[in-house]
Amino acid sequence: MSSTLLEVTRAAHEDVERLERLIVKDLQNEPPSSKDRLYQSHRVRNNIDIIIASTEKLIEIYEDKDNARKDEIAALGGQTATGINVFSAFYDRLKEIREYHRKHPAARVVDDNEEYEALLKEEPVIEFSGEEALGRYLDLHELFNQYINSKFGGKIEYSAYLDVFSHPHNIPWKLKSTRQYREYMENLLEYLIYFFQRTEPLQDLDRIFSKVEAEFEEQWADGQVQGWQKQGQENEDDPAQHTVVDLDYYSTVEELMEVGPEKLKEALTALGLKTGGTVQQRAERLFLTKHTPLEKLDKKHFAKGSRGPEQNGSTAVPQDINSLKHVALMETKMKKLCDLLSKTIEQTKENVVKKQALTYEEMEQEREE
Repeated sequence: MSSTLLEVTRAAHEDVERLERLIVKDLQNEPPSSKDRLYQSHRVRNNIDIIIASTEKLIEIYEDKDNARKDEIAALGGQTATGINVFSAFYDRLKEIREYHRKHPAARVVDDNEEYEALLKEEPVIEFSGEEALGRYLDLHELFNQYINSKFGGKIEYSAYLDVFSHPHNIPWKLKSTRQYREYMENLLEYLIYFFQRTEPLQDLDRIFSKVEAEFEEQWADGQVQGWQKQGQENEDDPAQHTVVDLDYYSTVEELMEVGPEKLKEALTALGLKTGGTVQQRAERLFLTKHTPLEKLDKKHFAKGSRGPEQNGSTAVPQDINSLKHVALMETKMKKLCDLLSKTIEQTKENVVKKQALTYEEMEQEREE
């Protein structure tokens, strides 16, 4: 009986109303534990997604771009190519109903109460690591390893990392302009988003980030983004700071050679310098820019067709500024998520300290609970 478009429309409206009642009934029950609360949130989120999908289907039907709905309504009134025949339309419809019940003799009306009880007891499958304990704690061990093995991080304990990871503004911005830091921040933000979506499925993260981005744009334009206040002005005065290789880390040409030929070529290209020669020659050419401003370099070092430092100051800088801006935006989103997950972060810190004093048997017992 769901073969007609009007029947599909009716069924979709019924599904939406049924799911709305189910959501209300589910939310009226107070979950006895954090685990039950998490399951309840995911059940509601799943039902909302189904409602959205059904509503989108209804909108498409009502827009009736192919006039299928209009034609079906006309057919119900007996309108045919030869005129109006109400009796023919009636008997055709009666035949269709009889055919349906002949094929489905055991069909029965579904008891909403039975279905409600089953759905309200459903336990959605949610992926959590053992360390996360169904969303009670964060599992930042992989990111911690990235941090302590980086130039922008330090050799600290995991418990200390939980205190500093949400404060990237304490890291000098020159250290944050490297690819290593950008990849670390991308991984950290990706994990926090995934964790937040699993633990707070009813939150509208897109709306939260839209507001964050709007505020960030204003602060960036005014140079007021925390941890990035001075980077714009300093970089405008020194285009050499925009190379993809941070020369502050290298004290000799030999150390700079370890970067590799492709990375050196990329850095030289960004400055408009010649990119040919051996690895040592490229490193020597790039190392000159560490203590010598581009405008004071001999023209022989610049690539053919390059107008020298004037050209580089106008092309390389904006591209790198956009890259730094992207990193700063990721930091801002990450800090917003840390604010939203502040309780979980505190619980994680307490759990790490607590686990250090537990025996293996006690840890296993706590995990089962």
